[in-house]
Amino acid sequence: MTRCSWCGTDPIYVAYHDQEWGVPERDPRALWEKLVLDGFQAGLSWITILKKRDNFREEFEGFDPERVACWDEGRIDKALQNRGIIRHRGKIAATVNGARRFLEIEQAEGFSPWLWSFVGGDPIQNGFADATEVPAATPESVALSKALKKRGFSFCGPVITYAFMQATGMVNDHMTSCPRHAQVSRLSAAG
Repeated sequence: MTRCSWCGTDPIYVAYHDQEWGVPERDPRALWEKLVLDGFQAGLSWITILKKRDNFREEFEGFDPERVACWDEGRIDKALQNRGIIRHRGKIAATVNGARRFLEIEQAEGFSPWLWSFVGGDPIQNGFADATEVPAATPESVALSKALKKRGFSFCGPVITYAFMQATGMVNDHMTSCPRHAQVSRLSAAG
């Protein structure tokens, strides 16, 4: 059995594939962090984001939504000076806005249960044998994208939301030939 081909041989990518990608995530803060990072990835490769993830975590105060929600223009300007992150004003401002939207959803219904409702609360177990079978978006990711935008989020189109769903284990898109497919399936069944 072989790993999913997308992770290649870069040790950072391999570790991400083997330890994180596809593992069901229910922690609301961790889900928000991943959604933010997927938004920053727009137009870039995921390996670029992974290599900068620690810098993002430091700049965005551990992805603490309560702290980031309080940022003003001066704090956004400060973040734009950090060469260790993607310095894109729109994406940084979207993160601040997203922190505020996160807090609204978390208080009203819980961010994690709300996100997971788009897959019926349980991971979708796909059985793709070849990477060419994996869609760029699905009806679920389109629905999630529309709902996020309706709530005021940005940088969350259906392709970004599908990547988010894959990464956070809402869908198991490890190839059936990958040892992680069965492992992630068992983690999903364990709840």
